[in-house]
Amino acid sequence: MTANQAPIRIGADVGGTFTDVILMDEKGKIWTRKVPSTPPSFERAVLDAIAYLLPAAGASGASVSDVAHGTTVATNAVLEHRGAKTALITTRGFRDVLELRRIRAPQMYDLFFDKPQTLVERYLRFEVTERISATGEVLVPLSESELHAIKAVLEKEDVESVAVCTLHAYAFPRHEIAVGDFLRRHLPQVAVSLSSEVLPERREYERTATTVVNAYVRPVMQHYLEAMHGGLRAMGIGAPLLLMQSAGGLTPEEDAARRPVYVLESGPAAGVLAAGFTAQRVGFQNLITLDMGGTTAKASMIEGGRIAYSPEYEVGASVSAGNRLVGGGGELIRAPSIDIAEVGAGGGSIAYLDRAGGLRVGPRSAGAVPGPVCYRLGGTEPTVTDADVVLGYIRPEKLADGEVSVDLEAARRAVYDRIAAPLGMGLLQAAEGIHRIANARTMRALRAVSTVRGRDPREFSLMAFGGCGPIHAAGLARELFTPRIIVPPLPGLFSALGLLFSDIEHHEVRSCLLSGEALMAEALQKYRGEMQQKVLAQFEAEGYTADRVTLSCSADVRFKGQASEIRIALEGETVTEDTVRTLCVAFEAEHEQLYGHRSDPDIPVEVVAVRLVGRAGVRRQEGGIRPAERSGERQTSRQAYFGSAWGRMDTPVIARGVLAERLDGPLLVDEYDSTVVVPPDMRVWLDDRGHIVMASK
Repeated sequence: MTANQAPIRIGADVGGTFTDVILMDEKGKIWTRKVPSTPPSFERAVLDAIAYLLPAAGASGASVSDVAHGTTVATNAVLEHRGAKTALITTRGFRDVLELRRIRAPQMYDLFFDKPQTLVERYLRFEVTERISATGEVLVPLSESELHAIKAVLEKEDVESVAVCTLHAYAFPRHEIAVGDFLRRHLPQVAVSLSSEVLPERREYERTATTVVNAYVRPVMQHYLEAMHGGLRAMGIGAPLLLMQSAGGLTPEEDAARRPVYVLESGPAAGVLAAGFTAQRVGFQNLITLDMGGTTAKASMIEGGRIAYSPEYEVGASVSAGNRLVGGGGELIRAPSIDIAEVGAGGGSIAYLDRAGGLRVGPRSAGAVPGPVCYRLGGTEPTVTDADVVLGYIRPEKLADGEVSVDLEAARRAVYDRIAAPLGMGLLQAAEGIHRIANARTMRALRAVSTVRGRDPREFSLMAFGGCGPIHAAGLARELFTPRIIVPPLPGLFSALGLLFSDIEHHEVRSCLLSGEALMAEALQKYRGEMQQKVLAQFEAEGYTADRVTLSCSADVRFKGQASEIRIALEGETVTEDTVRTLCVAFEAEHEQLYGHRSDPDIPVEVVAVRLVGRAGVRRQEGGIRPAERSGERQTSRQAYFGSAWGRMDTPVIARGVLAERLDGPLLVDEYDSTVVVPPDMRVWLDDRGHIVMASK
């Protein structure tokens, strides 16, 4: 490798089933690798893929300029309850805030609903004598003698991580900082997460829950990042490791290790960012994104070219989303995130018969190990992928550069023995049932970001990606009434590609309570100025000057007396009285679209938080991507089943490049990382940017 050789950027997305890695040079040429994930050592798949691709690209580790990474390691730790042994220290009287939660249930009138088990058991939730008022007055001094007693218990119980959340610490963190300093001084081996550092916002449960999740996954993420960092250095890669955040944008590994709660949804966020970047370049203003992978299906919305964001979400709920109407089914994360709804429906979702003999699909997944039966890696239970193989949608041969072999007979046996025979139905009917039930589960996510948000899906196109998204897109679009389906190039690696088109971002927030005469431009500008100074200083410490940073400000707004708020942009570089008036008008319009009404004129608008996002652009290729040439793309045909209306048909199998002209279904477009299923009632073509477009005839 010569000193003047072009730099290489790497994007690596770790999913529950597959790991996707992309190398891109400065001219937009890319090299891709899709391999099974390697739990519990997820970094091994990433490092092995990079080691494979660098020689293929004629590059060395020294030529890598940065590594952008999205991972589900922290999310899986929460879902599987295998995080660190965690304790909570809080103000006396607030020990059970974590367990009381919001007193909400995800399903109305469900008498059998059990709240999720808390991440911190009650005997590890400690109260400390102290009290600071809402105005900052010290009502009860901090008792350090109690901290010594707590320290002894923490040592005895081998606690690995501690969350500290004291009353009103979002504004007055004096006591909380003192507790943190004590723990770091006396227990240096224990990770300490302060709510004033993790989430400086009012609301005790939300602040406590988010800080506890951060503490719970912090040692797990630190261990993972250390292993990844060491593996990269062993390959001669000294470039910075950047992690995708749930709200989009990359952050340095040091920040991700300290506040991992902000990168829980890093993989899904990258896919939506890639869709947003595509929308800007191609002119798609309204998109509903469908990211269906091996474990889950994710949906989001891009309206008017803008990505939708949510102030909070839940991990582990039946539908993980920032749902304003229901909740309580998972671990609450009060952190900025792209508004993504997620359900347990993917290629690895297991199909089974419940105790009443009904067919169910997911949320349990075969994952990467043992995987679907057709992969012949030890799986014994039929999955959605097995059903799609039986239906003829997935080709029964080696996929992903030979990393995965698909065994048609194994898939048929699994679906027949476990589903078709017990139900007394044919093999194809059973496989179709699995496929359709997976679609029904996925529809919950699609509706959560569209109709539940007051949007009409008929005004949006459906962009499908992920390994399974293009396979299921046609049936989902038909049911959702979206007029057009768009499948981008490299759909199965789309999230990894999105990592390469992301900026570095830092987020700040200030809680407030401004309404009536107090809602003035000066007050909002004061908060904006404080956050701007802090964000710019953080970027400067990372080597980014102020002229490379763009800032955007927003406010969390509600009608006075409400318990929930809506985030509205504060346009412009400074806040003026016109900005405040525009803010109120925009809030009322959005409230009416979401809930169907506005409040009475005598109820004032109230701002409860001001937020600032700083973005520093990374070097990116604007002229498009150029995948490395692959051999083996050929035009053939295979039998595929399209339901009782059409039955089993001999279906042409083509490559994406053949779609220069409009073609009528049925068709199967086989690619390296996915298959696009075009039913008989649809027409398909290729636009001038290489996107597959599908619509009804």
